[in-house]
Amino acid sequence: MTGNRNILKLLKATVVIFSVILLLKSCAKDPIITIASCDGCIDSSRLVYDDTPYPLIIPTGLGQMPIPESNPLTQAKVDLGRKLFYDPILSGDSSQSCSSCHKQELSFTDGKTFSEGIDGSIGTRNSMAIVNLGWSKDFFWDGRSPQLEDQALEPVTNPIEMHDTWPNVIEKVLRHPMYPYEFYAAFGTLDIDSTHVSKALASFMRIIISGNSKYDLVRADNPPNLELLTPQERAGYQIYISEQGDCFHCHGDPYLTDHDFHNNGLDSDASLQDSGLFLVTGNPSDLGRFKSPTLRNIEVTGPYMHDSRFETLEEVVVHYSFGLEESSTIDP
Repeated sequence: MTGNRNILKLLKATVVIFSVILLLKSCAKDPIITIASCDGCIDSSRLVYDDTPYPLIIPTGLGQMPIPESNPLTQAKVDLGRKLFYDPILSGDSSQSCSSCHKQELSFTDGKTFSEGIDGSIGTRNSMAIVNLGWSKDFFWDGRSPQLEDQALEPVTNPIEMHDTWPNVIEKVLRHPMYPYEFYAAFGTLDIDSTHVSKALASFMRIIISGNSKYDLVRADNPPNLELLTPQERAGYQIYISEQGDCFHCHGDPYLTDHDFHNNGLDSDASLQDSGLFLVTGNPSDLGRFKSPTLRNIEVTGPYMHDSRFETLEEVVVHYSFGLEESSTIDP
């Protein structure tokens, strides 16, 4: 009898152990990943990585866009970047988004002299257009960010712009009901930081492309089909591309910018208020040099120059015709 009882106990123990193993295996099929800083848990069954390439369509004449190997352009990253661009979650008080200072109808500028941050602080430079940035380099008026991914990091922590911290932003993102799944779709990880946000934003900004204007139709032919222009436009074009106007040196085809930095005669050495590229390089020859903005969509991106001193394009033309200020670093 004693032997039978021992066998029965052994069988019961075996059943219990086997049941526990089955239970654990059942749980392992659909584990719940807990993120310390999120509310509740994240359902791993909804985590799906998607590296489908984004179907980038480039207008004729712009050339192949250089995409960094460290940030391949995918549909999931573009979708995430677009959502983040329009979401005020990136600002300290969740009141402003990137789109607050970069409105699509204004070629992603804001039409203001200087943009206002979440604390009411006012900047000191004009909001630059976000267009064809995939072909550009050395971002901002003073070129302080060498890559587009670097540029995307700046406004979030800038005290006179969105004025937040990256740890706080990441915490808000992880608490969001959808962002953890969207970040996983874009990057295949939940261990996200500021670089993932900047890569998503940069991916979205790369698809903001301008290349189908009337001017592009003109230059699509070789030689350019000037018959598409009005007599007044034709006269302006001839001035633009000749030494008479000198516009093409800094605003040439196809991007209507040379992506470089110039002192364009806005101030003398004595009246210089903003040192431009010098603030980044410390090189005296860079005093008063600023990045050449693209002239694409220029009619809607005013006011003009880094400090918004000109309200109209007519004032810009008058400056280059009669208003140049000599200085030690003025561009020849």
